[in-house]
Amino acid sequence: MDIKSLVRDIPDFPKPGILFRDITTLLRHPQGLRYTLDSLHQKCEAEGFNPDYIVGMESRGFLFAPALAYQLQAGFVPVRKPGKLPSSVHRVEYDLEYGSDALEVHQDAFGSGDRVLIVDDLLATGGTAKATAALVEQAGAEVLGFAFIIELRDLSGRTLLPEVPIVTLIEY
Repeated sequence: MDIKSLVRDIPDFPKPGILFRDITTLLRHPQGLRYTLDSLHQKCEAEGFNPDYIVGMESRGFLFAPALAYQLQAGFVPVRKPGKLPSSVHRVEYDLEYGSDALEVHQDAFGSGDRVLIVDDLLATGGTAKATAALVEQAGAEVLGFAFIIELRDLSGRTLLPEVPIVTLIEY
């Protein structure tokens, strides 16, 4: 199945000059969604990922990470924007193209040496994924790798990430 054909391009969103890769059209397609999740699972298994936990970043990482955690028999840990988690957190601030942001994870989300796979829908500039890896390491866990549905290769986001395997399904 060509899942790339299920991703809608929206020009000039969220601002002029940006071509937004919209996955809502993929999500609403039952066979496409199943194929995407199965393909991501197969690629992660082929890579040898055997994580204790799958981390999904707010918000679209939440769509794929729990299903992958189920398939890989791992736990799911959400990484959220500030102020959304009810217990003590680790926090990492990071730069965006037009400002800065922060991400948080519960301090008790991982144990020392736990193996973590980081999952999101899209790898673009790499800032969010890099910040998430820093959170995982700050909590004492090991980043096994990353899994993305889409990678925008021209933005070179993978150059910011740790030297671990990166799995992607679609590249632009």
